[in-house]
Amino acid sequence: MGFRVETGLLNPDKDQYAGDGGSMMNLAFIASEAARLESLGFDSIAVPEAGHDPFLALVVAAEHTERVELATNVAISFPRSPMVTAQMAWDLQQYSDGRFVLGLGTQVKGHNKFRYATAWDSPPGPRMREYLECLRAIYNAFAGADGPTTFEGEHYTFTMLPPFFNPGPIDHALPGLTIAAVNPYMCRLAGELCDGVRLHPIGTFSYQQEVVQPLLEKGAARAGRPADQVNRIGAPFVAVGRNDEEIASAREALKQAISFYASTRTYHGVLDHHGWQDAGAELHRLSKQGGWKEMPAVISDDMLDQWAITTSWDDFAVNMTERCRGVYDTVLVDFPPQLSRDEDHVREIVAALKSP
Repeated sequence: MGFRVETGLLNPDKDQYAGDGGSMMNLAFIASEAARLESLGFDSIAVPEAGHDPFLALVVAAEHTERVELATNVAISFPRSPMVTAQMAWDLQQYSDGRFVLGLGTQVKGHNKFRYATAWDSPPGPRMREYLECLRAIYNAFAGADGPTTFEGEHYTFTMLPPFFNPGPIDHALPGLTIAAVNPYMCRLAGELCDGVRLHPIGTFSYQQEVVQPLLEKGAARAGRPADQVNRIGAPFVAVGRNDEEIASAREALKQAISFYASTRTYHGVLDHHGWQDAGAELHRLSKQGGWKEMPAVISDDMLDQWAITTSWDDFAVNMTERCRGVYDTVLVDFPPQLSRDEDHVREIVAALKSP
């Protein structure tokens, strides 16, 4: 069986990872790019929350596509109440004719407190569990469905929905639900409560197989369902080019992205899995000093090979399939701009990845 194939819309580029800020896109670009990506055969388009709100772009994408699934990758949960998130997801599911999947993530403590100006007064795992349970209760209340239509927890309470504020049922199933997961609690939670799990690219292939997969299976067993009902969505780092020079340049660019994520202590369980504790400490030190451009030097070629697929443009589908088989069910591929313009070959790659 082949993969489902997803791609990103408005994904960050090398300059953004290097600390030079992101770019502003207009509605016309979002509309045309969403339509173009659908025409290339992708199964899903995902929008990150990387300096811009992910929901707004998906409203535009919903209007200008017909078939492709639309997802957040990921929306940050805690700065938005469950009701705020539920209303946006409910409307997007209706606007897209049932093609929306809500992807949520917690972000880390520092970003919640000091970037989002959001309280962080408890461990994120139990709070995310309540968030998901509350979200489901709100959906049930909107739909008039069986199951809990109120929720009372330590962090969230939903016990009131006057008819005036109830959007009412929609013509489609409840929006799909995925969460981002790296560490044990979130992996188990995804297996138990979610339709899918967005596996952070900072997780190496070894980490996904040896650490994440058993945790997903434990969570699914707790829910009394097989683990293969959980869609494992992976976005592996890929260094691709048409020749050796382009491939070498792509590998260096990946070191910038990987060092950005690996500087975050929340993700150091991955580095610990490989015995890279010293590298993690150095990356965190440099990030605190704003040394974004110095950080890639900490990532060795051997470390990069644990994270990334290195491939020529012609062999992209073969090497992606070989490395990702048995690890992911859906693969997110984000082609470099100069290669994505080769639309005939992109269509071939997408079709090959989807083939059994």
